[in-house]
Amino acid sequence: MTVLPIKPEEAYPWILQKHYAKRVPQISYAFGLYEDKQLKGVVTYGMPASPFICMHLCGPEYRDHVIELNRLCLQDNKKNEASFLVANSLKLLPKPKIVVSYADMGIGHIGYVYQACNFLFTGLSADRVDKISSDNKHSRHAKDATQKIRRSRKYRYVYFVGSKQDKKKFINLLRYEVLPYPKGDNKKYDAGGQVMTQPLLFA
Repeated sequence: MTVLPIKPEEAYPWILQKHYAKRVPQISYAFGLYEDKQLKGVVTYGMPASPFICMHLCGPEYRDHVIELNRLCLQDNKKNEASFLVANSLKLLPKPKIVVSYADMGIGHIGYVYQACNFLFTGLSADRVDKISSDNKHSRHAKDATQKIRRSRKYRYVYFVGSKQDKKKFINLLRYEVLPYPKGDNKKYDAGGQVMTQPLLFA
C-alpha cells in the first residue's frame, strides 16, 4: 500500500457514496490509499466549520495553522488500512499544522483510528444545533438553511504536524486538557457500494 496526494474532486464520489454525512466539505488537501495501483480509500483535510476551534486550539496567533481531518472513507476497510492512510497522509501535509478531527458518538464511533495514530484526545465537542438546507447543505454553505437538526456530540482529537520544536510549542499552547483515550464498542459503517475509480497510471 502507498499513500499519494490526489485532486479534491477525486474524493467526491467516495464522500457522497461511502460517508454517512453524504456531503462534500471544504477540501484543502486530499490523499488516496493505493493498493496494486487501485484507489482503495481517501482522506481529506480542510478548513474547520467552526471559526472558534481555529481561534481556541492554540490561540488566535496560530488559527491559520488549524485544519480539520474532515472525511475518511475506505472501500473495504481492512485491518490497519485506516490508520495507515491517516498516518501517512499526515506526513504529506505542509508544516507546521494543527490537525483536529472528530469521532461521531451518534453513529457509534470512538476514534480508535486516531488513537492508533497518536492523536491527543481533548474531550467532547459542544452540544449544538445545525441548520440544514433543503438540498442537505450545511448552514455555512446554504442560503436557505432553515431545518434544524441537533448535532450529536463528538470525541475531539488533535495532532501536531511539524518539527520537534513546533510540536513542543503547540502542546504548551494547547487550550484543551489532554485526557485518557475513551474506550467502548466501535461501530463500522458503509454508506454505499463499490466506488468506481481509475487505476493509477504510473508506478
